[in-house]
Amino acid sequence: MRSARWRGAMDVLRTTGDREALMPELPDVEGFREVLMACGRRRCVTDVEVRDAGVLRGVTVARLRRELKGRCLGKAWRHGKWLFVPTDGGPTVVCHFGMTGSLVCCAEDDPIAPHDRILLTLDHNRHLRYRDQRKLQGVQLADDTEVARITDRLGPDASTVSGPEFRELLSGRRGAVKSALMDQSVIAGLGNLLCDEILWRARVHPRTPARSLSETVLRRVHTRMGRVLETSVRAGCVPPRRSWLTGRREDSEPLCPRCRRSLCSGRVAGRRTVWCPECQT
Repeated sequence: MRSARWRGAMDVLRTTGDREALMPELPDVEGFREVLMACGRRRCVTDVEVRDAGVLRGVTVARLRRELKGRCLGKAWRHGKWLFVPTDGGPTVVCHFGMTGSLVCCAEDDPIAPHDRILLTLDHNRHLRYRDQRKLQGVQLADDTEVARITDRLGPDASTVSGPEFRELLSGRRGAVKSALMDQSVIAGLGNLLCDEILWRARVHPRTPARSLSETVLRRVHTRMGRVLETSVRAGCVPPRRSWLTGRREDSEPLCPRCRRSLCSGRVAGRRTVWCPECQT
């Protein structure tokens, strides 16, 4: 069973050739959480196979096996792009998916993919696999103090931040509004595609200084963020709809879905950014 996010992202890649579509953001990680929760009834770990220790962070192969084998995975929760999986009486498994990571649930005898790095055998002969091509982040074990240390570095989750808190967080920020939105210590969970889509829908240029935005504009950005996230979480990714900026950004001659003006492309916050010069002034 593949995640909805992975299927959606591969559709984006086939349609647009956009490698950024595979970079997990909040909707993708929420999809991984759902994959994990549906992978077996009790989700008890009967075996641990680490095929590539390059995805382990601060934990050895031996300790990972010792801590997880025989334990059941509890109710997973997400904050931003981080996934936290408590175990019964043991540490929390913490996953960050970097640019190319994913969780896949499948049958134990399904062929192992080239980038399957960690394989957890669960009850009912299910495999939960951590799959990652580039290995920029990975998997660690954490106690409650270490979990708190991770979350304390993050801003509020983008899917739950209130309007007043959102406006307070952005109103005093130096630099471009896109930079502020992508800063995980300000708001957790937004990535490149989400930020471009949100700002396009809010009619805000990505290079606009965040502190120059009026309360009315910040309220509009927050509203559009909520709507984009709601739809994207249902899809398991930022969907490549033709009515969305996401569905146009990799066209050979991309046009704004709203006004049909040619889209612009440049770099903001170190990332390729797409916007409409007519709609986003």
